[in-house]
Amino acid sequence: RRNGGTGGAGVTAPSLRESQLAMARYLRNPAAVPAPSGIEQRRLKVYEELVYNNIEGFISGGFPVLRSLYEDNEWHELVRAFIERHRCHSPYFLEISREFLEYLAQEHRMRECDPPFIAELAHYEWVELALDVSAEELPGGSPPEDDPLAMVPVLSPLAWLLSYHYPVHRIGSAFRPTEPGEPVFLLVYRDREDRVRFVELNAATARLLELVRDNTGASCRDLLLDLGRELGVAEDSVLGFGMQQLDEWRRQSVVFAARAAPGTP
Repeated sequence: RRNGGTGGAGVTAPSLRESQLAMARYLRNPAAVPAPSGIEQRRLKVYEELVYNNIEGFISGGFPVLRSLYEDNEWHELVRAFIERHRCHSPYFLEISREFLEYLAQEHRMRECDPPFIAELAHYEWVELALDVSAEELPGGSPPEDDPLAMVPVLSPLAWLLSYHYPVHRIGSAFRPTEPGEPVFLLVYRDREDRVRFVELNAATARLLELVRDNTGASCRDLLLDLGRELGVAEDSVLGFGMQQLDEWRRQSVVFAARAAPGTP
């Protein structure tokens, strides 16, 4: 649309899309980007606070431990950098935590106040939300166990094996490691009461869970014998320890037992 003037050519009014983009640029970084024309400052302030407070609230709620490690000004600088630099791929508020996680892992410019474990701690905290809202469901009850060793172990879709360089499950205001250490293995799962639980694993139990996760039809016996060969453990020992651990995971609804296919040795 053209607004005619008395002294020369008309001026083209911005399109709706241009106006929206101008507003978005301003809301991403109101301290540095000029405000859109034609909107009073009072209204702009309402939009600015509404957008920032909603996003910051979701991030603080999703990453409470990480938030506790920062002074207020450091934290708000981090959130504002995320809003300014990151391009979200989802319009849903529930996905803000995932978007923030991606920003920390791929785009964030580390500052002196940022802990070296920032991305790993954020991932650890995000996992709880991800499992809590997951639409996956636990399988039904296990079949009769005529021969437990012949059953095929299957990992729950609501159980994840995690590995970190930092002991993220122990980090807090009183414990902030500065250097990575030995690998940390964690099992996180949602149980039948819809509670999300975390369990620390040692290297052997983590490897067993990995074998179950990647299993395509091998029996408990075969997986445990493979584990024993990897670890150099006697057959009797690995079968005893392994079946005890698998049974515990079965009771926790982490692992389920399926019957072996007909003809399977």
